Amino acid sequence: MKMILASSSPRRRVLLQRLNYPFDIILPNVDEDSLTPDGNPEEYCSILAEMKANDVGNQFPEALVIGADTIVVLDDHILGKPDDRSQAISMLESLSGKTHTVYTGVTLTCSSRQLHHQFSEMTMVKFREYSRSEITYYIDTCPPYDKAGSYGIQDWSCLFVKEITGCYDNVVGFPLSRFYAELKKLGINLLDSLSGTP
Repeated sequence: MKMILASSSPRRRVLLQRLNYPFDIILPNVDEDSLTPDGNPEEYCSILAEMKANDVGNQFPEALVIGADTIVVLDDHILGKPDDRSQAISMLESLSGKTHTVYTGVTLTCSSRQLHHQFSEMTMVKFREYSRSEITYYIDTCPPYDKAGSYGIQDWSCLFVKEITGCYDNVVGFPLSRFYAELKKLGINLLDSLSGTP
């Protein structure tokens, strides 16, 4: 089965490559700003994931299309991607010494199989307290402008992390183990395909 990742995220690409299953990347034509980030955060990221999957899935009905969206939530407030340095500093200051939640919504579609499946993953991340100088060093060396919450746990900001409850890959941007398990529930066993099992 042809697989397509409907995402521009280099982190999702790297995570999905761990499966050793071939896939293409097609960028969805979706205006993420068209959806107001209010209400249920889990529902918000799930809707965005569905928009991405549907946009690409309509073009490739025979393929299994993966749409995903990851958000950071602190005190019921969604922290998106920072617009500029000032906003990145503000976000990281707000996360210092606190526990926040990372949600990833995932939508899987394949029109030819009448497949439309959604799930979401939640991970709790507790940050240590850190200084303004540590924040500015991080921003200057690992620009966070394409990352929800202004950080990427796989880079230097891992030093901010005190504790994680849940899936680490989910914080990076894609809950790989859960994705594999959900595919098996749908009767799609990637291992069979890799091993040549009919």
